[in-house]
Amino acid sequence: MLSVALGFAGPALAWPQSLREGLFGSRPSDGRQFAAPPIARYVSEDGDVFTLDRTQPRPLLKFDNSFEVWALTPQPAPRGDTIYKNDLGEPVLRATRLGGITIFTEQRPGGSAAALAGVGSPLRLAIMGPQALLERLAQASARASRAARRLIPFEAEATPASSALIADSAMITSEAVVRMTKRADSRHFLDRILKVRLVEGRKASAQVAQGVLEVTVAPPQGLAGRPSSDRIVQVAETFR
Repeated sequence: MLSVALGFAGPALAWPQSLREGLFGSRPSDGRQFAAPPIARYVSEDGDVFTLDRTQPRPLLKFDNSFEVWALTPQPAPRGDTIYKNDLGEPVLRATRLGGITIFTEQRPGGSAAALAGVGSPLRLAIMGPQALLERLAQASARASRAARRLIPFEAEATPASSALIADSAMITSEAVVRMTKRADSRHFLDRILKVRLVEGRKASAQVAQGVLEVTVAPPQGLAGRPSSDRIVQVAETFR
């Protein structure tokens, strides 16, 4: 399954000499705080590999085994730490002032320590033409329809400025549909969604009306300008 062309490829993992060094870095002798690369790759205790790109206004995170890029919101925490939350306000990452990283996942909601593995590559959207967008919409529709075992068409109102983001949002929406098919408490909500429409707007959002799941993207915000799969699932589950 193809996803929007992003700069995912990274250099070979440069393993730290020790877990402590990987988590907290080598503390400088002058007492300064350790600073991780602005775009870095990490490996969790469970073996999950992910890239954290902090060069954007909203930090971005992507696991190697997923095509979804998560836009995070940093918030200060006790002891000078920073907590990074998703668009539902849930913690995804915690960074200490010394460079330590804890990743929170569905499998490890209590958190898993992650070691710095080297410099990462930027997480970016690539320019996309009309034909490539149509192909991506078809891929998203096929993936969602296969999971739901019925046709779920995807349509979009796109411009050159929004094509790449809409294509990415289509794949994220298909991921939300796949996740809903695996949850007994979401199946009956999914059965009432007849079509997916992707449009431009001033703010990223998702809503369901008259059987249409409408996903709005905000192109000026880049990858942060579209709802996550978590947000889309939540919206679908509250549909009445």
